[in-house]
Amino acid sequence: MYILIAGGGIVGSNLTRNLVENHDVVVIDIDRQVCEDIYSRFGAVSVHGSATRVSILRDAGIEKCDVAVAVMRNDADNLAFTVLAKDFGVDKILVRMRDPEYKSAYRKAGATAVGSIMELMVEKFVIDIEEPRVRRVASLGNGRAEISIITVPEHSPCTGKTVADIVNSSGFPEDIVIAGIYDKDNDKLIIPRGNREINAGNQVFLVATEENMHRAADYLMRKK
Repeated sequence: MYILIAGGGIVGSNLTRNLVENHDVVVIDIDRQVCEDIYSRFGAVSVHGSATRVSILRDAGIEKCDVAVAVMRNDADNLAFTVLAKDFGVDKILVRMRDPEYKSAYRKAGATAVGSIMELMVEKFVIDIEEPRVRRVASLGNGRAEISIITVPEHSPCTGKTVADIVNSSGFPEDIVIAGIYDKDNDKLIIPRGNREINAGNQVFLVATEENMHRAADYLMRKK
């Protein structure tokens, strides 16, 4: 397939890395350095410019595009890209949505799939920076739920245990979701199932109330 990705940030670059071996992938980004990095790291064609300009889209080959993916930094640009992609006759248009108020507009513009910021948290997930072992990412529903990343330490008794073993343990809070695992050593994002093991150094992505988040952190980070 010929896949056009609008936005070369962490989401766009990770999609490129996973798709480029089996598909023709072209990335558009307004930052020239981002374009150069994507080409040097993955060998994917990159086009410098705004994905909301028709001339740039033509240069990127949108007229032969099978799938268009909008993962730019703001919804207004992603919406404009969606409209243009639809106008060029692209059948499948996937969009990363930041603000839920845009969902109806995306659908009307022709997006075939709209992923919310929670469903596509790669951008928050794989940032490899100096950070505390428990890092709050966002607050949902006026504080009713928290999104946090916890780095599992070497001494944790959870190391080597499966997700099912952990969530069924008496000390782990019930009302909490293990939404993802980022394996830093292998640079891999994992959507976990019950039989997936959690290992030391993994970054575990959790969704819970603030109280349960603290309880989960205590459980995951306690010493053997």
